[in-house]
Amino acid sequence: MERTPITQTGSSQAALIDQDIAHIGRVMRPSLHGDLGGPILPTAYWRKRLHQLLDTGNLSHAQLCGVDSLLLQLDQFEAAPQPVLDELPPADAALPQPLQAATSDDHF
Repeated sequence: MERTPITQTGSSQAALIDQDIAHIGRVMRPSLHGDLGGPILPTAYWRKRLHQLLDTGNLSHAQLCGVDSLLLQLDQFEAAPQPVLDELPPADAALPQPLQAATSDDHF
C-alpha cells in the first residue's frame, strides 16, 4: 500500500502555526518557573520549538511578532537571576522577634 503525504493548504497551516504560538505563549512561562525541582522544560526546549516555527517559512507578520515576543521573553528569563533552591535561609532568620512588654514609663 502506497502512502500519500498529507499536504495542508496555506490557511490550515497558518491556523496550526497560530495555535502552536498561542499554546507556547500559555505554557512556556509556567514551565520555566516550574516547581521546587526547577524548570519543567528548559529554555533550550522552548527556543528550539520557536526556531522550528521560524524554519517553516511563510509566517505572517503577526506570527513573526508572536514568535519574536516569545523569544524575547526567553532572553529576559535567562538574563534574570534565578533563585537558588538548594540553599536554605539561616534557621534564626525565620524566627519572629519577641515582643517587648510595655512598661508604664513608655509613652506612645
